[in-house]
Amino acid sequence: MGRRRPGGPTLEEVAARAGVGRGTVSRVINNAPGVRGSTREAVRRAIAELGYVPNLAARSLAGRRADAVALVMTETDWRLFGEPFFSEVVRAVGDALTDTGMQLLLTLIRSETERQRFVEYARGGRVDGVLLMSVRAQDPLPDMLADAGLPTVLLGRRTGEECVTYVDADNVGGARSAVSHLLDSGRGTIATITGPLDMYVAQCRLRGYREALRRAGVADEPSLVVEGDFTEESGRRAMAELIERHPGIDGVFAASDTTAAGALTALRAAGRRVPDDVGVVGFDDFLLAQNTDPKLTTVRQPVDEIGRAMVRLLEEEMEEPAVAWRHVILRTELVLRDSA
Repeated sequence: MGRRRPGGPTLEEVAARAGVGRGTVSRVINNAPGVRGSTREAVRRAIAELGYVPNLAARSLAGRRADAVALVMTETDWRLFGEPFFSEVVRAVGDALTDTGMQLLLTLIRSETERQRFVEYARGGRVDGVLLMSVRAQDPLPDMLADAGLPTVLLGRRTGEECVTYVDADNVGGARSAVSHLLDSGRGTIATITGPLDMYVAQCRLRGYREALRRAGVADEPSLVVEGDFTEESGRRAMAELIERHPGIDGVFAASDTTAAGALTALRAAGRRVPDDVGVVGFDDFLLAQNTDPKLTTVRQPVDEIGRAMVRLLEEEMEEPAVAWRHVILRTELVLRDSA
């Protein structure tokens, strides 16, 4: 029998033998809930076959964890928390945390003082990891948390060169499919109402709009682009402005369902029929999309999958920081209803 190398088998070797992630192995070792019986048995078999001995010091430290995760929203405008996007993300993350035994803490950061205060709070061991959403382009908070050694996962990203671990939807591809649908249905003058363009998600959806036009050989007319802020009121105002600029407009891609709902209100006020005169497509596919008149054709974000992926990546970061940042982009789907 060969000599076992110093240190013995690692957690990664057990995970590879069992065909699972490190976080799953850790949950089995600590008898945590949320692991299928067959998976639990495969991990135990791998532990026995490899002769793995858990690091008792690490387990002792794990026992002193806060068992809490902070979901941090960096947004200065309180009105935006009334938008469906925020409540849907909170629900999805909460559902994903159900079987982990960890408490979800919601935190709002609106200023530099609050940013510094939260970093100190998190560094004090009061949370085991941080989920960030609504992060703008120049926000230093993800880097501050990473420098402090705090496991952190972003929903979305600040730029195309984001280095911190993130989960995102395919915003470019989703927007491209929305505008392509309008083009394929014979629309010739298609506008877009964007989100706030200091957010990368809004930039990506605008890029998808432009890519679809370019692929169809349609000129990109700057006056057909109006910036909004993902709210219903911004959609109403932007749509009224677009009707005034381009009376012959016959298609609109709105960067969120709430923005699209505002556009529908403005079109109705102007006597334009949807979809007969103007086709409208949104982005998100929250419950709102099924309650507009007409029901909204939209791009579905896989919010439940986003929540699960964020929690899974955070657990892995908490268990053992990876050498590389992990970037996950989830597919979107065009959902056809009555507005286009």
